[in-house]
Amino acid sequence: MSHKVTPESPIGIFDSGIGGLTVVKAVQAALPQEKIIYFGDTARVPYGPKSQVTIRKYAADDTAILMRYQPKMIIVACNTVSALAFDVVEKACGTIPVIGVLKAGARLAVQATKNNRIGVIGTQATICSNAYAATINRLDPETQVFSKACPLFVPLAEEGMIDHPATKLIAADYLREFEANGIDTLVLGCTHYPILRRIIEETLCPAIRIIDSAEAIALRTRELLEESGMLNNTGEHASPHLMVSDLPQKFSRIYKLFMGSELPDVELVEV
Repeated sequence: MSHKVTPESPIGIFDSGIGGLTVVKAVQAALPQEKIIYFGDTARVPYGPKSQVTIRKYAADDTAILMRYQPKMIIVACNTVSALAFDVVEKACGTIPVIGVLKAGARLAVQATKNNRIGVIGTQATICSNAYAATINRLDPETQVFSKACPLFVPLAEEGMIDHPATKLIAADYLREFEANGIDTLVLGCTHYPILRRIIEETLCPAIRIIDSAEAIALRTRELLEESGMLNNTGEHASPHLMVSDLPQKFSRIYKLFMGSELPDVELVEV
């Protein structure tokens, strides 16, 4: 299944919830002329604790929603889908390129590390899949990867508890072992985690470089569009079209927290 794409076609981005807005923000900042269609599966978030079978089904559903808009590329902003169902998305997209946060983040981490000791934090499913370690080791077999699941970070981020003493305690508990491992680079292996970036930075030794895969994705998106001659040069700045599968009360508050602006119109779609 392939469709006719032009440089004016939109970029489709999806995530398990609203964490992927960090990717929308980074892509928009790097490529302000691109049309972005975003789908956040807020009805079924979080994906992290679920089984691979379920995650693969959700990935197919999410991709199908974006494919209705005939995008020129799809960005998998969900690390859990990136780790466990990337092939499902690729198959559903036919000929259009698909990029995932996992590979982009792994690449940036390998370029950044000086001592070849990289930490990765993510959801239960992402960490159990071992996909980050495998991808990093394919890029550089010398690198040692230390992974840690931080399942409470998603709900804390979604509740906007970015300065809460409880979040600080949990961060201290989760991140304690990284000090002993002597990492110099930490990958935020979940799109929700940049919201808690300040607490994560305050908990870790200041010399540790934090890798936010949203920034890595924005760079990769530009590269791919330039290579394929698909950059949109119409000169118009389009606001992203946002879709969610459920509109929780806290959505607009979190949007403001992530994006630093008021909530635009959001469309409710059924999965």
